[in-house]
Formats: sequence, C-alpha cells, structure tokens
Amino acid sequence: MQNKVVIVTGGGRGIGAATARLFALKGYSVCINFKSDHDSANRLVEEIKRSGGDSIAVQADVSQENQVIELFQTVDTQLGAPTVLVNNAGILRAQMRLEEMDAQRINAILTNNVTSYFLCCREAVKRMSTRYGGKGGNIVNVSSGAARSGSPNEYVDYAASKGAIDTLTKGLSLEVANEGIRVNCVRPGLIYTDMHADGGEPERIERLKSAIPMKRGGQPEEVAEAIYWLASEKSSFSTGNFLDLAGGL
Repeated sequence: MQNKVVIVTGGGRGIGAATARLFALKGYSVCINFKSDHDSANRLVEEIKRSGGDSIAVQADVSQENQVIELFQTVDTQLGAPTVLVNNAGILRAQMRLEEMDAQRINAILTNNVTSYFLCCREAVKRMSTRYGGKGGNIVNVSSGAARSGSPNEYVDYAASKGAIDTLTKGLSLEVANEGIRVNCVRPGLIYTDMHADGGEPERIERLKSAIPMKRGGQPEEVAEAIYWLASEKSSFSTGNFLDLAGGL
C-alpha cells in the first residue's frame, strides 16, 4: 500500500496546525511547512511524535519558486512522495479600503496567497499524476468565505486572492481529473485563529458573530475535519467542489 504523506503549508498555527494533527492521527506522515515561526512548527512536530506519529517541519517561503522545489524535494527524501497537499499558507494585512492600498501591499498579498498555491500544486501534480508515473493523490485548497463576500472596507485584496484560489481549484481539477488527482476546496468563514490579529483586530469575530446565522465563530478543528474528508476516500467522487464552513453566513 502507498505510504500516506501530507504536506500542510502554513502548518504551524491555526487551521494548518489543526489539519496537521488530524492527518497524523489518521496515520499520515506529516510535513509541516512554515515560513518563519520555528518554535510553533517544532513544538507541533514533537507533539505528533509523542503521540506515535511521523512528522517533519520544513521552513520554506512558498511564494518563492526555488524554496517550493526544495520543500518538495525534502519531503521526497525524508517522508516519500506526497499523496495529499493542503494549500493553507496565506497572509493578511491591516484593514483598509482599496483606495488606501499601494502596489507593494497588493503584490505581497497576491504573491503569498496565489502564486504559492500555483507553485505547490505544480510540484504536487508532477509527483501524483499518473501522466508522470505517479499513483494519484489529493489537493485541498484553503480559500475563504471572503471570496464570495468581497470583504469590502477591510480586505478586498485578500478576498480577491481567495477568488483566484477558487478559480485555480476549478481549472486544475478538470485538468487532472483523469490523472488520478482530485482537487477540492474549503471556504472557511469567521474562524478563531491568530490571523485576525494580523489584520489589526484580534477580536474581529466577537464583533461580527451576531451576523452569523449560527451565532458563533468556527474552530480550526472544524475546518480540519472538512479538509480531511475531502482528501479521504469518503469523498472519492468529488473534484472541483467547494465546502463552505461559515455557519450559514
């Protein structure tokens, strides 16, 4: 049986960390990719190993092509070819209206949130596709409810980057559908993670949760369960699909 190997980009905190824990629990060897926070990633690796799992942490800025190539080569060598890719890495900048944004900010958002997914998908397809001698695999992209709402007055650039991920998911899923690869997407809504602090409002969910039909924010573990389902054989006839996790918003 093929060794089960998952790469989780941005795996050191929030949704990525919850996803890494769950895949480890399900018997996967887990690569936790991180950009700068060594401590969080290494603590998670040790936690997984203490529980009897297999895990490595690999530093890479996945918006940089050479670092993505090195990340996948490291996984090939240390864990084996990836069978699942969870594209989760992304950034957020301070809340502002579009007319206040400069090109540096816009390009940083698009490079970190879009280019990174394209590059990681490329390397995953080269390893998973039956066209290249692979045995198939699954890609799960983490988009956002912002792709549908547009995040006016706060994060139009972030929302646009996630809209691009929705289109990538659909296009790539059709491109590789007959090559043993399924490509699906989760769109989390307001989830309790540190990312809101990156945008300058750590308590953002508390301010907005009254607008959520379920009247609460989501937990990273709830998103992780959806990601795992999409990567598992339980969803074996699903590709190019989107799972909204936004409490009805």
